[in-house]
Amino acid sequence: MFLSDSLLRPARVLAAIAAIAALVGAPGVAWGAADDTGGDDAGIRWSVTPAGETGPDGRTAAEHTLDPGEGVDDYFAVRNVSDADVTFALTAADGFYTRNGRFDILASGEESVDSGTWISLPEEVTVPAGQVAVVPYRIDVPDQAEPGDHAAGITASVLSIGATDDGTSVGVESRVGFRVLTRVTGEITPIAALARGSASYTLSWNPFRPGSVTVSFEVVNEGNTRLLVDGEATAGAGTSAFPGDGTPQELLPGDERPFTVVIDDVWPLFFVPTTVSVGAESVTMDGLSSEVAPVETEIPVWAVPWPQLALLLGVVLVVFAIIGGRLRSRRRLDSLLAQAREEGRRSVAAAPE
Repeated sequence: MFLSDSLLRPARVLAAIAAIAALVGAPGVAWGAADDTGGDDAGIRWSVTPAGETGPDGRTAAEHTLDPGEGVDDYFAVRNVSDADVTFALTAADGFYTRNGRFDILASGEESVDSGTWISLPEEVTVPAGQVAVVPYRIDVPDQAEPGDHAAGITASVLSIGATDDGTSVGVESRVGFRVLTRVTGEITPIAALARGSASYTLSWNPFRPGSVTVSFEVVNEGNTRLLVDGEATAGAGTSAFPGDGTPQELLPGDERPFTVVIDDVWPLFFVPTTVSVGAESVTMDGLSSEVAPVETEIPVWAVPWPQLALLLGVVLVVFAIIGGRLRSRRRLDSLLAQAREEGRRSVAAAPE
């Protein structure tokens, strides 16, 4: 399930004012966790989940494997956890992951070009207060659909009206929905790749402490199936895993996901060998997974050990100063001895016979 809010154009806002006016005054109640329901400022609370003909069936997403030209009927449930009847707008649109790994669908007004156009469903549903409505929908895969995974989402939404500081009316569409993933049969080619890698070294100005390497890169899903990706970055003798929470992140076909990894305890050795390794798994509709060939790339990192060089220069200067002092002392001693010998010879020469 996912929740999202988007601003609407004034024209659509004006058209929706009449429909929303009855909702704005409706009192609301808190229900469930933040990721289970959505709500607007009017206190309307609701949830949307996949369902069977009689109600929610425990699924969190709808997933189907279909041949090109094949279709399937399915259901979803809209639960109105409010004290007033609510009419929800129903929408199907292409789905995508944001760059921080959150699933969403195209905003209202953006045209779907993929599996969002394969879904047929009613335009709206009215759900009495505290009740659940089961809504049928259908997925029809075009004859020329490309093999692989195609992501879309179905949402139930309400509109609310607000005003900016200059008095302009602004509409906010609050959406709650679930993911609809369709795998079209055919040749399946899971491929992971790395792109736009860069790295930099951060010195510790304490010459007795190592610094760190920061590595930035993007993992690209170049295949036609969704992938679960994770991996590690290595610099010198240090290693750091990603993602940071240890949970593999999902990439849809064509997705690019940025990562930044910090590797601590890396000594500056002028050139630090740095490697990024990505492991990926291709996920099937039945929850099984198969490993994809790992991807690895090397990123050059220059790390000039300025603190250590400064310390070394200081040591060298001290050594030279000590050696120079000893040489000067030796020369003074030799000079005094020579002077004493000369004076001794003069004294002997001047003595009477």
